[in-house]
Amino acid sequence: MENRSEPARDPLAGEDETEARRSAAARLFDIRRVIGGLFAVYGVIVTLMGVFDGRAELDKAEGVRINLWAGLAMLAFGLLMLLWQWLRPAEPPATGERERVAGQPDDPGADSTARS
Repeated sequence: MENRSEPARDPLAGEDETEARRSAAARLFDIRRVIGGLFAVYGVIVTLMGVFDGRAELDKAEGVRINLWAGLAMLAFGLLMLLWQWLRPAEPPATGERERVAGQPDDPGADSTARS
Protein backbone atom coordinates (compact mmCIF):
# COMPACT_ATOMS: atom_id res chain seq x y z
CA MET A 1 0.00 0.00 0.00
CA GLU A 2 1.10 3.47 -0.77
CA ASN A 3 1.27 5.99 1.98
CA ARG A 4 0.00 9.21 0.49
CA SER A 5 0.29 12.17 2.72
CA GLU A 6 -1.10 15.48 1.66
CA PRO A 7 0.95 18.56 2.40
CA ALA A 8 -0.18 20.47 5.44
CA ARG A 9 -2.49 23.34 4.57
CA ASP A 10 -1.56 26.76 5.75
CA PRO A 11 -4.48 28.10 7.83
CA LEU A 12 -3.56 31.67 6.88
CA ALA A 13 -3.78 30.95 3.14
CA GLY A 14 -7.58 31.09 3.28
CA GLU A 15 -7.45 34.38 5.15
CA ASP A 16 -5.22 35.89 2.47
CA GLU A 17 -7.72 34.92 -0.22
CA THR A 18 -10.60 36.32 1.82
CA GLU A 19 -8.76 39.60 2.40
CA ALA A 20 -7.93 39.83 -1.31
CA ARG A 21 -11.60 39.37 -2.20
CA ARG A 22 -12.67 42.02 0.33
CA SER A 23 -10.07 44.42 -1.00
CA ALA A 24 -11.22 43.85 -4.59
CA ALA A 25 -14.85 44.36 -3.56
CA ALA A 26 -13.97 47.58 -1.74
CA ARG A 27 -12.22 48.93 -4.84
CA LEU A 28 -15.01 47.78 -7.16
CA PHE A 29 -17.77 49.54 -5.23
CA ASP A 30 -15.82 52.70 -4.45
CA ILE A 31 -18.27 55.59 -4.81
CA ARG A 32 -15.51 57.83 -6.18
CA ARG A 33 -15.32 55.61 -9.26
CA VAL A 34 -19.07 55.88 -9.88
CA ILE A 35 -19.22 59.64 -9.32
CA GLY A 36 -16.06 60.29 -11.32
CA GLY A 37 -17.20 58.14 -14.21
CA LEU A 38 -20.63 59.76 -14.41
CA PHE A 39 -19.25 63.29 -14.21
CA ALA A 40 -16.61 62.52 -16.83
CA VAL A 41 -19.14 61.06 -19.27
CA TYR A 42 -21.65 63.87 -18.75
CA GLY A 43 -18.80 66.40 -18.94
CA VAL A 44 -17.76 65.11 -22.35
CA ILE A 45 -21.37 65.24 -23.59
CA VAL A 46 -22.02 68.78 -22.31
CA THR A 47 -18.63 69.99 -23.58
CA LEU A 48 -19.41 68.70 -27.06
CA MET A 49 -22.81 70.39 -26.89
CA GLY A 50 -21.03 73.63 -25.94
CA VAL A 51 -18.56 73.33 -28.81
CA PHE A 52 -21.35 72.87 -31.34
CA ASP A 53 -23.82 75.40 -29.88
CA GLY A 54 -25.76 77.34 -32.45
CA ARG A 55 -26.48 81.04 -32.60
CA ALA A 56 -29.79 80.61 -30.75
CA GLU A 57 -28.14 78.96 -27.74
CA LEU A 58 -25.46 81.66 -27.60
CA ASP A 59 -28.09 84.43 -27.76
CA LYS A 60 -30.11 82.74 -25.01
CA ALA A 61 -27.00 82.68 -22.77
CA GLU A 62 -26.09 86.28 -23.69
CA GLY A 63 -23.01 85.25 -25.68
CA VAL A 64 -21.52 82.94 -23.04
CA ARG A 65 -20.79 79.37 -24.05
CA ILE A 66 -22.26 78.08 -20.80
CA ASN A 67 -22.47 74.47 -21.98
CA LEU A 68 -18.78 74.52 -22.84
CA TRP A 69 -17.73 75.92 -19.45
CA ALA A 70 -20.10 73.71 -17.47
CA GLY A 71 -18.98 70.66 -19.44
CA LEU A 72 -15.31 71.43 -18.86
CA ALA A 73 -15.96 71.89 -15.13
CA MET A 74 -17.85 68.58 -14.96
CA LEU A 75 -15.12 66.82 -16.90
CA ALA A 76 -12.41 68.24 -14.61
CA PHE A 77 -14.34 67.21 -11.49
CA GLY A 78 -14.93 63.70 -12.83
CA LEU A 79 -11.28 63.27 -13.74
CA LEU A 80 -10.21 64.53 -10.31
CA MET A 81 -12.48 61.97 -8.62
CA LEU A 82 -11.04 59.18 -10.77
CA LEU A 83 -7.49 60.39 -10.08
CA TRP A 84 -8.22 60.47 -6.33
CA GLN A 85 -9.56 56.92 -6.49
CA TRP A 86 -6.50 55.78 -8.42
CA LEU A 87 -3.98 57.48 -6.10
CA ARG A 88 -5.67 56.40 -2.85
CA PRO A 89 -7.55 53.16 -3.46
CA ALA A 90 -10.12 52.05 -0.92
CA GLU A 91 -9.05 49.33 1.47
CA PRO A 92 -11.39 47.29 3.64
CA PRO A 93 -11.09 47.99 7.36
CA ALA A 94 -8.74 45.78 9.37
CA THR A 95 -10.22 42.96 11.43
CA GLY A 96 -10.06 44.98 14.66
CA GLU A 97 -11.75 47.95 13.03
CA ARG A 98 -14.56 45.77 11.66
CA GLU A 99 -15.25 44.44 15.15
CA ARG A 100 -15.36 47.94 16.66
CA VAL A 101 -17.69 49.11 13.91
CA ALA A 102 -19.95 46.13 14.60
CA GLY A 103 -20.33 47.31 18.19
CA GLN A 104 -18.00 44.89 19.91
CA PRO A 105 -15.73 46.34 22.60
CA ASP A 106 -12.04 46.91 21.95
CA ASP A 107 -11.06 44.60 24.81
CA PRO A 108 -13.06 41.34 24.84
CA GLY A 109 -12.40 40.94 28.58
CA ALA A 110 -13.61 44.42 29.46
CA ASP A 111 -16.80 44.74 31.43
CA SER A 112 -19.29 46.98 29.64
CA THR A 113 -20.94 48.02 32.94
CA ALA A 114 -17.65 49.47 34.23
CA ARG A 115 -17.74 52.22 31.60
CA SER A 116 -19.37 55.46 32.59
